[in-house]
Amino acid sequence: MSTLIIFRHGQSVWNLDNKFTGWVDVELSPKGVEEAKAAGEKLKGYTFDFAYASALKRAQNTLTLALQTAGHKPLTPIYDQALNERMYGDLQGLNKADTAAKYGEEQVKIWRRSFDVPPPNGESLKDTAARVIPYFEKEIIPKLKAGKNIVIAAHGNSLRALIMYLEKMTPEQILEFEIGTAVPRIYNLDNELNVLSVKNL
Repeated sequence: MSTLIIFRHGQSVWNLDNKFTGWVDVELSPKGVEEAKAAGEKLKGYTFDFAYASALKRAQNTLTLALQTAGHKPLTPIYDQALNERMYGDLQGLNKADTAAKYGEEQVKIWRRSFDVPPPNGESLKDTAARVIPYFEKEIIPKLKAGKNIVIAAHGNSLRALIMYLEKMTPEQILEFEIGTAVPRIYNLDNELNVLSVKNL
C-alpha cells in the first residue's frame, strides 16, 4: 500500500493576467501563496517519503509552502522539467482573450483542448504525456511499489497526463477534466499500482 498525492500549483501572476504561461517561469500571485498554504492545511497528518515538483518555481514554491504549512518534516524535493507544464510555444505570454480575438475562439479551443494538436512551436497534451509518463514510470513507480508515500506539485496539463494514466481515462475524458489550483488529489494504491481509492482533499 502506498499513497500518492498530486496537486496543481497555486494561482500564478500570469494566471491572474489570463496569459498563456507554459514554460515561462513566473511567480505565484498573493492568492496563489494563500492557496498553497490552504493545500498545506489539508495535508496535515499525511507524511511523505519523497516530494517532487517541476523545474518551474510556481510548482516548487507551492510544494514548499504546502509542506511547511502542514508541519511536515524537512524533505529535499526532487525537481525535474519532465513534470513541467505543457509548452505553449508561440502563445506563451499572450493574453488568452486577445489570442482568441486574433485566431478565433474555435482555433484557440482546439489548441487548448485537443489531445494531439499543438499550438505553433508548442506541445500538445499527447506530447506532454510522452515526457511525463516515462519519467513517472522510471522515477516514481518503483518507490510507490516499495510502499513509499509521495507528493507531487505540478501543472494542469502535466497532471492531466498523469491522471489519464492512473485512472485509465480516454483522451476525451481527460480533456474535460478540470484541475483546480492547489487542490490535493489523493490516490491509495496497492503494490501493483492499482487505484484502490481516489478523492480530492
